[in-house]
Amino acid sequence: MLTDKAAIKRLGCIAIILALFCGAFAWSAGWLSPHRLTQATMMDALEAVDGRHPGFRRNHAKGICVTGWFEGNNRMAALSTASVFHAGHIPVVGRFALAGGMPFQADAPAKVRSMALRILPPDGQEWRMGLNDIPVFVARTPQEFHDLLLATRPDPATGRPDPARVGPFMSTHPEVARAVALVSGRTITSGFADDTYLSLDAFRLLGMNGVSVPVRWAMVPVTPPRAASSGMGPDYLFEDLIAALHQAPLQWRLVITTGAPPDPTSDPTRAWPASRHGIDAGTLTLDRAESEDNGPCTGITYDPTILPAGITASDDPILPARSAAYMRSFTLRSGERKPASAITPAMVATGGPS
Repeated sequence: MLTDKAAIKRLGCIAIILALFCGAFAWSAGWLSPHRLTQATMMDALEAVDGRHPGFRRNHAKGICVTGWFEGNNRMAALSTASVFHAGHIPVVGRFALAGGMPFQADAPAKVRSMALRILPPDGQEWRMGLNDIPVFVARTPQEFHDLLLATRPDPATGRPDPARVGPFMSTHPEVARAVALVSGRTITSGFADDTYLSLDAFRLLGMNGVSVPVRWAMVPVTPPRAASSGMGPDYLFEDLIAALHQAPLQWRLVITTGAPPDPTSDPTRAWPASRHGIDAGTLTLDRAESEDNGPCTGITYDPTILPAGITASDDPILPARSAAYMRSFTLRSGERKPASAITPAMVATGGPS
C-alpha cells in the first residue's frame, strides 16, 4: 500500500504524464498494425483520458496560430541537400498549444507546451514539424503509449489516476518510469516565448555524397529564459504570447544535433549525450498571432513525416504512428461542428480576455 505522502507524490507525477500524453502527442494515435492497434482504438484511449471534444484536435486541443518566416544560413550544406537550409526568407505557418485533449483547460506552468511549424520553401518542398518542451518522449512504441494511456486514465470516482493501475504499469515498464522522471524534472520557463522545443524523435539528413547522418533538432529561444510564475489567469500563457508579439517579433535558433554510435534512433525515451555537436542552422521569426477561429493553422495537420528532400524519417516507430494519428484526428474534426476556441479573435486583437 502507498502511504498518503507517496500516493500524493505519485499522483502528481501522473498529472504531468497525462498532460504530456494526451496533448503533447496525438502522434501515437495511429499505429497501423491490425494485430496490435488501430487509429480508432488509440483515439478511444486518448478520449478515455480527456473526454471527447468535437471539432477540436484530439490532442493539443488548446492552441493559437502564428505566422512568420525561417532564414537558413547555409551551415547545413555539407550534411543535407534540403533547400530549406539555404540562405533565404521562407514563410512559416505555425501553432503553439498546450498538451491535453481539453480545449478549454486552464493554463498552468507545468503544462507541456508545443510548437508546430509548416515551412514552405519556394521550390515546392515542405517541412512540417511538431516540437515539445520536454527532454524525451515517455514511450518507446505506440503499443506502450496506448497501454500507458489506459493505465493512467482518470478513475470516474475520483477524477484522478488509480494508483492500483499506475503502480503495476510503472513497475513493469522501467523505461517509462525513467522517462517520466526526466519529464517531471525539466526546467520550466515563464511561457511560450522563452521555451525550448525539441523534436524528440530522430531523423536523418542526406547529403550530396549520399551519406546519411542521424539528427535531432530543437528550437532554442533568443529571448533569455525566465522562471515560471504561478497564480495567473486561465489563459495567461497565451495572453503573454500575444502581448509579446504585439510588442516585437519573437525568434528561435534551429539547432540540429548530429548523433553518433551508440546514440539510439529508434527509442525516443532516451536522450542523446549533451556533448553531441549542435549546429545553428538558421533563425525562426514569428511576428503575428491569430485565433484558430479564423487563423491559417486550423486546417493544417503538423505531420512530422512530411519532410523535404534531404531529410528523411529514422527507424523510430513513433513517427509513423504520429503521422497516422494526425490524419485520423483531422478526419474526425473535419466532420464535426467546432465551438468557438478558448483563445478568441478578440483576445488576439486586444491582447487580453474577450
